[in-house]
Amino acid sequence: MIDDAGNNLHELDAFLALPFPLTIAVLPGLPHSVESARRIRAAGKELFLHQPMEALGGQNPGPGAVYAGMSAAQVRAVLEKNLAEIGPVAGMNNHQGSRITMDEAIMETVLLVCREKGIYFLDSRTTADTVAPVAARRLGILIGERDVFLDNIQDKAAMIRSMREGLERAGKKGAAVMIGHVWSADLAALLEELYPELVEQGYSLSTVSKFMMENADSESSGY
Repeated sequence: MIDDAGNNLHELDAFLALPFPLTIAVLPGLPHSVESARRIRAAGKELFLHQPMEALGGQNPGPGAVYAGMSAAQVRAVLEKNLAEIGPVAGMNNHQGSRITMDEAIMETVLLVCREKGIYFLDSRTTADTVAPVAARRLGILIGERDVFLDNIQDKAAMIRSMREGLERAGKKGAAVMIGHVWSADLAALLEELYPELVEQGYSLSTVSKFMMENADSESSGY
C-alpha cells in the first residue's frame, strides 16, 4: 500500500506505472487529490481514502481530519465529505491518528461508516495502543492491520531490510501488509527491481482488499 497521494502528481506516476497490483491511498482536500484519485482508478490500481486523524504529538494532519472531541455526527460529516471527494474507493486507512485510533467511540463511528458504505478499513497502526481491532470485534466488522512501514528510513538498504521483514511475516502467517509513501524517492524503482525476484520466490503482490478477503479469519485482519 502506498500512502500520501494528493500533494502532487509527479511522485504518483512512478507507482501507477508499476506492473503489479497495489493499493494507493489519497489524502483529501489537497491541490491534486481529485486528479490523483482519477488517475489511480484509470491505471487500474486500487484506491483508498487516506483519512487524516489527530495524532498524540500535535502534528497537523491536514485538511478533512477527524479530531478528538468530535461528535459522531461531526465524524460522519467529515468522512462523508472526504469520501465524496475521493470516491469511489475500496476502503480507507488512517493518516497519523494515534490519538483517534485510541478512542473507541470515534473508531466505532468510523467503522460503522465503512460498513454502511461497503468499504474496508485498514488500521495503519500508528500506535501500539490502537483500539480499532477491539471496536471491530464488538461490531463484527473485518478490518486489516499494517505489518511493516517500508520507508521510515529513507535509504535503499533500510527499505530492503523492511521489505525482508514483511516477507518474513508473510511467510509465517500467509500474508502481510506493507506500507510505503509516494514521497519516497527510490521506493517505486526498488519495488520494480525486486518484483521479479519476489515472483521467482513464490510471493505475489496484491491489493489490500484482496489481502483482507483472503485472510478474513486471521488475527491480522482484526479477528
